[in-house]
Amino acid sequence: MRTRSALLCLLFLLLTAARPASAVEVKVSAQALERTLINQLFVAPEGRYYVKGNPTSPCFVYADRPEVSFRDDRVVVKVHTRAKLGTSLRGACIGVSLQTNAQVSFIPEAEDESVGFRDARVESLSDGSIPGMKELNFLLIPFLSGKLPQQMKVNAAELMRKLLVNSQQQTGYALTLSRLKLHSMQVNGQSLVVDMDANLAVN
Repeated sequence: MRTRSALLCLLFLLLTAARPASAVEVKVSAQALERTLINQLFVAPEGRYYVKGNPTSPCFVYADRPEVSFRDDRVVVKVHTRAKLGTSLRGACIGVSLQTNAQVSFIPEAEDESVGFRDARVESLSDGSIPGMKELNFLLIPFLSGKLPQQMKVNAAELMRKLLVNSQQQTGYALTLSRLKLHSMQVNGQSLVVDMDANLAVN
């Protein structure tokens, strides 16, 4: 399936390469952004990201099960979190166990060759009056507003060049990307629409 997708992408690029600089509109699904986030951030065992501690720590905070969706002009990320907060004593965590969900949203932004995100807005956290939740929220906010958008960022030029590496063997044409410039990005329904210019050579 990946090979087939790559071939279709190469064919599309070939058709748009007739001019030195071609305007291209690409639609990115929420599922594609979700896979990117999982592959770049949620790489600990069982698909987790440890905000505090690690898989062997008695006390820890981790996020898992990220879900990406679109709402109005924003990209929304929902994560499940689980925590054991307290004091480590003889291999156990003496304190409280917590589970909750959190949501953060961003505005997509073109950053030269990259798909980036700005204006992080935490949409939902747990009730801080519950014992331990205030500390958990304190740890989650920088993760949600800083780490998540940073790890969702995608260098589109690097991704396209990787797809083109074996273009000659797969299509009979050697395709080379010399320049890629992202101009704008906006959420449109169930897609993130990216407008870009690409300079391609065909040999």
